[in-house]
Amino acid sequence: MDRKVSVAAPPEALFPDDATRERVNDALTRRLAEAEQRVASGSVVPTLDMEVFRRELAAIDFEHGQSLDALLEWTIGQLEQGLVHLNHPRYFGLFNPAPTFPAQVAERVAASFNPQLATWTTSPAAVEIEAHVMNLLGRRAGLTGAVHGHFTSGGSEANFTAAIAALTAANPRYAEEGVLAFGAPVAFYVSAESHLAWIKIAHMAGLGRRAARLVATDGHGRISVAALEQAISEDRARGIVPFMISATAGTTGAGMIDPLGECARVAREAGLWYHVDAAWGGAVMASPRLSGLLAGIEHADSITIDAHKWFATTMACGMFVTRHAPILDAAFNVSTSFMPSQRSHVDPYVGTVQWSRRFLGLRLFLALGSGGWEAYATHVERSVDLVAVLRASLAERGWTIINDSLLAVLCVLPPAGSADVTTIAARVLATGHAWVAAASFEGRKVIRICVTHGEAGLQDIAQLTEVLEAAR
Repeated sequence: MDRKVSVAAPPEALFPDDATRERVNDALTRRLAEAEQRVASGSVVPTLDMEVFRRELAAIDFEHGQSLDALLEWTIGQLEQGLVHLNHPRYFGLFNPAPTFPAQVAERVAASFNPQLATWTTSPAAVEIEAHVMNLLGRRAGLTGAVHGHFTSGGSEANFTAAIAALTAANPRYAEEGVLAFGAPVAFYVSAESHLAWIKIAHMAGLGRRAARLVATDGHGRISVAALEQAISEDRARGIVPFMISATAGTTGAGMIDPLGECARVAREAGLWYHVDAAWGGAVMASPRLSGLLAGIEHADSITIDAHKWFATTMACGMFVTRHAPILDAAFNVSTSFMPSQRSHVDPYVGTVQWSRRFLGLRLFLALGSGGWEAYATHVERSVDLVAVLRASLAERGWTIINDSLLAVLCVLPPAGSADVTTIAARVLATGHAWVAAASFEGRKVIRICVTHGEAGLQDIAQLTEVLEAAR
């Protein structure tokens, strides 16, 4: 039967013509470059008038469309004023540095093609690129045999993957029966100075938060091997089933590295899965000068690294690497008819937590591909060298260095008679000239400083010293 069918044209606001796209893209590139320059010379902390912002935001009520050009102009302006700028050269805060230019370029490429990386069948090129990055990364860490891995939403997902893999390795029935398969409470062991996302992981895995054993440190921020061995022995004597040790290579608070080789020995002798959380410190594998700090990581059953930390990709880009791909398949494999393929060690959804997934690995692929390990060696060594300059500068002025990390993190106390560290940190932030944190290390309140920006220089270290001195 003949019948005229009328179908509306695609909405121009969402799918504009090529000329409009080119104009907006060119304008966006220019606006972002100008904003980046303003950020670098402006305040590190937010300066937004929240009352005005909320009023203007409320006016964008989605009842009627507005000009994309105007919306972009407004949004960039609000972000310039409404963020702690991690991409500011004097942001000396957490482990989220300004991203490399290749990583920023990768975001645009991935967004344009928008591949779905759940299966190799739908995105063979993208899946192969990510697998290639993972293999070379694992080799660089010293893992042998068949190295397997995948990109994650961040370090927490990667560490969660490690816990599930370790449970599955400890008892094959865990995949079907959960913790009931063990017939007793289970436990895993991390440093008391580790990232406390482990507490959330124990909760999410159905183990109960007490399953995360926070082992005492040696007084210098590293896990005590003697305390670790004692905790495992005492748990077994009480009928608790240990299943994993996770050592930290670069603690959040002070950049300390657990004795990786000794932790590997304890895990081997106890028959436990050995994981290394190298979310931040793992980047020193790029540097021949610094990679020895990770001695022992090559014995790990699995490793977490966050590319969005010292590898300086855009947020969020975690990585999980292992020598035991079959364990991942046993832990996460499901059978479904609507997926185009279901191949072990090939289709990412088969052996990972995620199903739909973004092309995260392109960020690190382009950065490593364009700069090689040599460029990253320079990147991490510069951070370490700048912190060494800051350490000497503050020590000359009577500040006390609390941690002995060889990574780019410094924990300090001001000279006697100064204000308390919380007040000093608040005063620094109030200037807008730099960002530092008040933190705790080994039970002491300290000022924590981390060099994160790949283009920070000696002038930024000198200005931070001046700001700290004035704040005390």
